[in-house]
Amino acid sequence: MPPSPSSAGAGAASPSGSASASASDPTPSWWESVSQARSRILALSSILPAAVSHDVAALADADRPARALLRSPAAYAGLSDALRAGGGADDPACHWLYDTLLSADPDLRLAALAFLPLLAALYLRRLPPELPSSLSGFEAVLLAVYSSEAKNRQGKPILVQVPDLSVPSLYHTPASSPSSKSPRRSQPPPIPPPQSTPVVGVLSPPLEPQAAVKSTKRAGIIGVAFEAYYSKISQMPAASKVDACNAAAAWAGQYCKCRFELDENDLEEEEGDSLGSVSPMSSEAENGKELEDELARMRINGDSSGRNCSEDDKEARVPLPWELLQPVMRVLGHCLLAPLNPAEVRDAAAEAVRVVYARACHDLVAQAILAARSLIELDKSARKAAKAAASAASGQIVAVGTAGSNASSSRPSSKPNTPSKQRKPDTLLVSK
Repeated sequence: MPPSPSSAGAGAASPSGSASASASDPTPSWWESVSQARSRILALSSILPAAVSHDVAALADADRPARALLRSPAAYAGLSDALRAGGGADDPACHWLYDTLLSADPDLRLAALAFLPLLAALYLRRLPPELPSSLSGFEAVLLAVYSSEAKNRQGKPILVQVPDLSVPSLYHTPASSPSSKSPRRSQPPPIPPPQSTPVVGVLSPPLEPQAAVKSTKRAGIIGVAFEAYYSKISQMPAASKVDACNAAAAWAGQYCKCRFELDENDLEEEEGDSLGSVSPMSSEAENGKELEDELARMRINGDSSGRNCSEDDKEARVPLPWELLQPVMRVLGHCLLAPLNPAEVRDAAAEAVRVVYARACHDLVAQAILAARSLIELDKSARKAAKAAASAASGQIVAVGTAGSNASSSRPSSKPNTPSKQRKPDTLLVSK
């Protein structure tokens, strides 16, 4: 039976059994990690349907079972379906996630942490619960992640230092040196620049122990869980990143035409610049047409008429305080701009950040507007650069192919009956 929310906070903060063993030995041996990963994989296969149970159980025979579990699409899809159908105190999927998060193997913890965006989305979508214990399994997993982060930080906040831009730096305050034209003239000593005072910002405040997910602390607990997810996001599978983007878009819930405001302004500017061109199908017009087609392809979750600006989709919308929205925006930034992400992740992040921008504009949240607007501008710049690089590469391929065809056409044809010029015999130099 999975732990209750009250026992989850205490258990995650000071776990017993296997957790105490992992605390005494934080770096288990290779064989211990492999055996533990195999046992967790077999436990997972026992709670999944028979259609995917065999494929998941086969992961135990891999050289690195925990890493194979993390990268397995079948395991992610099977456990995701189990989470969508569960969430209560007796849910075996939540029980498996809770026990795996307390594992000493870092790859096993990554495999459990990959389901955090989907779990948080399902949890916030079902609030308020019909029964008090209907979401206690989700709360136990969230508290386990929160308690682990609180233990790692040791009561200290996460700070960020921003240099003071009003103080001159060494790059634009050169030190004075004696002139070569007047060597006898004494130069005054250089005036040292004033001491710069770095601006210290609190990225995340100190974490207090939590024994239950209260309504006043819910956003902070989920935000800390997303901070833990963001710290390992480079190792997460693509399906988990897509779920994180879809969760952010569903929480914002502002599927109106306001989310395409910046794209439409950019499209109008490109169309205005291309009016003076000679050919109606110039490169600017083609780029504008491609951008318009891409925007039409991205309008998949809402209408473009703007009628739901006043009638918002309240099915999955949740309050978005900055303590929750800040780590979510960092996750969206990685999904949008990381070069190794597949196209499906970037497209999902592009849709989500535009929905968040529309929600921030309607709620008049300045921090969220600036963050979302910056990500949208970076996304447009990256897409334009990718299109320009692709067009340049295709142009080079066409040029090389044309040059090759021209060279082959200008080359004289050699026929078997064509007489060729007789080659002169080689002259060998022989010493007498």
